[in-house]
Amino acid sequence: MKSTLKKNALENEAIYIMREVQAQFENPVILFSGGKDSITLVRLAQKAFYPAKIPFPLLHVDTGHNFPETIEFRDRLVKELDLTLHVHHVQDNIDAGRVKEEKGKYASRNVLQTETLLDAIEAHGFDACIGGARRDEEKARAKERMFSVRDDFGQWDERNQRPEVFDMLNGKIDFGQNVRVFPISNWTELDVWSYIQQEKIDIPSIYFAHRRNVFLRDGLIWPAHDEFVYREEDENVIEKTVRFRTVGDMSCTAAVESDAFNIENVVEEIRQSSLSERGARIDDKRSEAAMEKRKQQGYF
Repeated sequence: MKSTLKKNALENEAIYIMREVQAQFENPVILFSGGKDSITLVRLAQKAFYPAKIPFPLLHVDTGHNFPETIEFRDRLVKELDLTLHVHHVQDNIDAGRVKEEKGKYASRNVLQTETLLDAIEAHGFDACIGGARRDEEKARAKERMFSVRDDFGQWDERNQRPEVFDMLNGKIDFGQNVRVFPISNWTELDVWSYIQQEKIDIPSIYFAHRRNVFLRDGLIWPAHDEFVYREEDENVIEKTVRFRTVGDMSCTAAVESDAFNIENVVEEIRQSSLSERGARIDDKRSEAAMEKRKQQGYF
């Protein structure tokens, strides 16, 4: 009973936030990666506006280094729900010389998404971007408000945020500003997985245990995809049964060994785990303030 009450409270809060976005902004969008959190946002938007169609388009910032299972799922979901999908490619900014691709052992395109996201926001005139970030993920994300204002350069000032008293959400923005909105900010990873289980939400197969070619580095399990992921000659490819707890850029997302072949197994595994979800995100390990610095520059 307690878990059901919590699920209902979290769902109700998220639906309230979705409806406030629709009421207060002119051109909102859902930031969609094909991961479990953004998939959960889509289900919450369905519930918030049922029986009408979801009123928001989706925006995917495509690094070009995505897991194929995620892209296949994204396209299928968009077709099934008859949604509008905007895809903006990091590769376009690399080709134009606006961002420089990293090289070497820990190279990743993850940080390069910021410029592409800001370009997309400006190109479409989005004034509210709904994202699936949660406060339990990382300490910089714990500082965010539900309505988090970005300035006309797309930057976030963690020292200058609006109070949100009694769940009153202030969507007033000046010309050029936009807002990042986090409807599931108060959820935990376990809350998300439990919701997916209870709602019987379809998710990419990459979240379940499967045999995969990988290699080991720094105590982490890296996907062996030589086109996207740099690998030293002495880093040998092996086959393991793994799954991914988070689905980001292939070059910075580690797998975990797992026997969780279905949603029930995944929920139980998360319940028992002592490793945080972001522990498998290699880009977060660059420095203690890596996420906060990226967010200040306009990152998700």
